[in-house]
Amino acid sequence: MTLKRSYHCVYDTHYHMVFPVKYRKILLSEPIVQKIKEIAKEIEERFELTIETIGCDSDHIHLLCGFHPKYAGGDIVRMFKSITAREMFRQFPDLKKELWGGEFWSDGYYISTIGERGNLNTIKQYIINQGKKPEEAQLRLI
Repeated sequence: MTLKRSYHCVYDTHYHMVFPVKYRKILLSEPIVQKIKEIAKEIEERFELTIETIGCDSDHIHLLCGFHPKYAGGDIVRMFKSITAREMFRQFPDLKKELWGGEFWSDGYYISTIGERGNLNTIKQYIINQGKKPEEAQLRLI
């Protein structure tokens, strides 16, 4: 267990977040995913946020992250979605043609806490295997 220390608290938080692309469009190609990961590193440095794993399928993204308890999960989702969307439209202007509403991410999201006794490694493997074919991700018995 890795404890993080702040001025007035000590914490160890883990959250699994999922949010889809608007209209569930299949837009998360390799260059877009790489740019999202670069932006995520910048977000990590700017805010008290640790992104442990990012996994992308073709139409949604999974984050495994931890952040200071002063933030609500919805605050982190809103911040991550707004910053990445703004940069995606700036870096890839053709995306606006695919997303006629001017939004990159869907309004909804999923968030789950991962407790100290929960299986963090299982969720981490699940996120890492996003977008892989089932035969690549599943272990086979011989």
